[in-house]
Amino acid sequence: MTSLRLESVRKCFDETVAVDDVSLEVPSGSLQFLLGSSGCGKTTLLRMIAGFVAPTSGRIFFSGRDVTALPPEKRNAGMVFQNYALWPHMTVAQNVGFGLDVRKMPTAMKRTRIGESLELVRMSQYADRSPNQLSGGQQQRVALARAVAFRPDLLLLDEPLSNLDARLRLEMRAEIRRISLELKMTMIYVTHDQHEALSLADKVAVISAGRIEQLGTPAEVYQRPRTKFVAEFIGETNFVDGVLGGPCDADGFGIVSSNLGSLRAFIPERLRRAGPVVLSIRPEAILMHGESQNTQHGATALTGRCIDSVYLGSSAQHIVEVRGHRLKISETNPTGGSLLGTEVHFRVIADQVIAVDG
Repeated sequence: MTSLRLESVRKCFDETVAVDDVSLEVPSGSLQFLLGSSGCGKTTLLRMIAGFVAPTSGRIFFSGRDVTALPPEKRNAGMVFQNYALWPHMTVAQNVGFGLDVRKMPTAMKRTRIGESLELVRMSQYADRSPNQLSGGQQQRVALARAVAFRPDLLLLDEPLSNLDARLRLEMRAEIRRISLELKMTMIYVTHDQHEALSLADKVAVISAGRIEQLGTPAEVYQRPRTKFVAEFIGETNFVDGVLGGPCDADGFGIVSSNLGSLRAFIPERLRRAGPVVLSIRPEAILMHGESQNTQHGATALTGRCIDSVYLGSSAQHIVEVRGHRLKISETNPTGGSLLGTEVHFRVIADQVIAVDG
């Protein structure tokens, strides 16, 4: 297995800085996501790891070996492209074996490796078909089989599910996770889809304007975002301005005065100073009257008026106005009628309210 280390990697295209001083360590066997919106630099970073783009400065290491100046064919990295990049005139088996032909693998070993790779992605019965006889999900499986057939040191995936419909994306997420666990191969996965990152990743690097805004587990970046950008990009949230009036308790919770009233919130150590703060409150951290009210870590009771309400079956989304401030609230398993225009009582759970960098 191979680890990856980036040291102060930077890439400029003329006057445009695409990747700006990125340092990152990816342990061997892990599934690392590079998550960000279009144009943030995540694909450029992936292409530098693959060797298709040379960094302006910085260094790239595979298991301690400096590969910064090596061409792609000498890095032994497999690539799964967004558009599959399958040869239409070749059969599935021939596509999977293409990289093995380039490496001049003996025929018997090549046949075995193609069979193993197709079995891994559950496509053995389609070996003799052409790519245009396959669905999008099946073509993506073939692209995966081709990328792992020569047993690369790293597997690089560039938004591999973006061309699939919602049902196939869910199916392929499970397949990619299964393959990751079976092969124990280091994978770097680029996406703009937060759900893919949260459901699959061991670690997520949230990228904005060529820089890593936050690196952590899916739970860390969702539950404890460092900045407003991360909090807003990873799911929905409410921002509330307030003032931290005094010291925090031993668990890091403090009392913040805001337009909503006094809120008990978690204050990261870097922000534990008296003065203005910005709070992030997820819609699901606000419990409607009648929902399970876990007050283990304290809760703030509030009342407001519902000005918008959308029923979604397993949940409902409400916008409630409280003292001139609008809050998004997510209600699970709604059983009543519309709340539009009614007075709403709810609680804000303190351990899910966090101060973030503005």
